[in-house]
Amino acid sequence: MSVPPLDTRVPAVLLRTDPNPFHHGTLGAVRSLGRAGVEVHLVADCAGSPVGGTRFLAGIHAPPPPGAALDEFAAVLRRVAERLSRPALLVPLDDASAVAAGRLREQLSYGYLLPAAPAGLAEQVADKAELAGLCARLGIPHPATALPGSAPEAAAAARELGLPVVAKWSRPWLLPAGEGLRSTVVVRTAGEAAALYRRTARAGSRLLLQAFLPPGPDRDWFFHGYADRGGAVRGGGPGRKLRAWPPGAGLTTVGRWTPNPQVRDLAERLVDALGYRGVFDLDFRRDGATGAYHLLDFNPRPGAQFRLFADTAGVDVVRALHLDLTGRPVPQGAPVPGRTFVVENYAPLAVLLPHPRELAWHARDDLGPGAALWPLWTRHSLGRLLAPRTARPPLPVPAPHDPTHDATERASSH
Repeated sequence: MSVPPLDTRVPAVLLRTDPNPFHHGTLGAVRSLGRAGVEVHLVADCAGSPVGGTRFLAGIHAPPPPGAALDEFAAVLRRVAERLSRPALLVPLDDASAVAAGRLREQLSYGYLLPAAPAGLAEQVADKAELAGLCARLGIPHPATALPGSAPEAAAAARELGLPVVAKWSRPWLLPAGEGLRSTVVVRTAGEAAALYRRTARAGSRLLLQAFLPPGPDRDWFFHGYADRGGAVRGGGPGRKLRAWPPGAGLTTVGRWTPNPQVRDLAERLVDALGYRGVFDLDFRRDGATGAYHLLDFNPRPGAQFRLFADTAGVDVVRALHLDLTGRPVPQGAPVPGRTFVVENYAPLAVLLPHPRELAWHARDDLGPGAALWPLWTRHSLGRLLAPRTARPPLPVPAPHDPTHDATERASSH
């Protein structure tokens, strides 16, 4: 697979405040740009992370703290810009960073290249309550959603939507650490919904309840793309989630590039209607009863598995962003259907899949992160296992068991 000719005079600054040391999307972005000869700087906490072992990093800088105010983001980015002393591409890698970059776009123009998205749009699409309203206005399928204003209203809404229901905090990037609050959980009783609502003040954003769409074979999909200066979607495509952690509700651990005209049409229609510009990651779930693809999330930044969609020209969404904002043409490569992305620490046996694939951590041209992964992951897992139960946040409530889904997953792993 070739590497498109990026303007190596323009460095890249990757920004992430999420302290997760095993965020494989960060390594994907570092490698994608570094392999193309771009000087890559990472503004993130790399303590205990395999990312720190990559040979493609030119520098690591201390990030704003989780929950940082806008002026803290601005101060950190100004310090990095002063060190670089030339304009750089800014690539937010989590929702908090994407929202901050969107709100600070004009202030950051002195030293950073950013897509010309409408003001406040990143914040609007990342907010799950706002997204529900946008989908209703634009005619994009979306699970029925309620925004209760009290604990009794939450209980009543749960009953009306039909238990079980999905409960989400509208701005999950505001969730405080140590409170045991998860961004998304399945609640099975009206009492659980009411109890969750009572924690709104601690969560920092609104609680919304959504109709539960059961998981099953061929139901979980995602679409990654980059909307260029003219609004054309480049560097991505539709993918099917084969495995997730936690099962049925979490991050993609095995995903496959799979043609899906319906998902592509929904993604392109949504981006066009919003006038969105930049990298995006959409999550869909197909309704088993109607066949409609419902939009679950709109992430205004690269998804962790974006490297799945590297085409025959070597273009992915991060490279498309760099090419476009530095005034270079984005090569039109062909899709690679069947290409698979595997996150080894969550799906170790999936590395044996016979399809064309990319691993999240291990790479022949960058051995450091793969070598560091297993010792760090073992230490991390043992630490969680041995931690006092009272200090451990509760796991999301699992979805109802679907034996046909299990059968499909077993088949996909052979």
